[in-house]
Amino acid sequence: MLRLTLVHRKGRQHMNVQANKKGFTIIEVVLVLAIAALIFLMIFIALPALQRGQRDTARKQDVGTVASAVNSYRSNHRGTVPPAGNLTGSGLSEYIDKLSQVSVDDASITVVSDDAAALPNEGSIDTIKVYTDAKCADDNTVTDGSAKQAAVTTFLENGGVYCQDV
Repeated sequence: MLRLTLVHRKGRQHMNVQANKKGFTIIEVVLVLAIAALIFLMIFIALPALQRGQRDTARKQDVGTVASAVNSYRSNHRGTVPPAGNLTGSGLSEYIDKLSQVSVDDASITVVSDDAAALPNEGSIDTIKVYTDAKCADDNTVTDGSAKQAAVTTFLENGGVYCQDV
């Protein structure tokens, strides 16, 4: 909208032209885009860490499931822990299958003998190991235990080892 006004100053007529502008300036648009970009950047930085934490929580639940299966095995086999070997060779798989919320596959669970030198210092985040004749130490490593003890471990994506006594 264009508005013309005539102004009288000391006998002269002057014409002032005033234009009413509507809309945003380029600085306002750039500022809004920069703020939106910062918000998206913060979300994309925080999202992977949140997902890693959720996957580690699922791994800890899987360790708890395997520990429950070892307890069931032990109660049905006069207090003995499963023999060393892969999961199917140890006889533990039938107890894990009875637990409904298992998200790990049989190939990723291994029963390790009482060799405490085989501490959980190698492996992957997809591996759950059951150490017989062992127990968890304060720093989540495996140490020697009695013949009736066992420890279940896995590696975490955020670093470190998670260990649960059975």
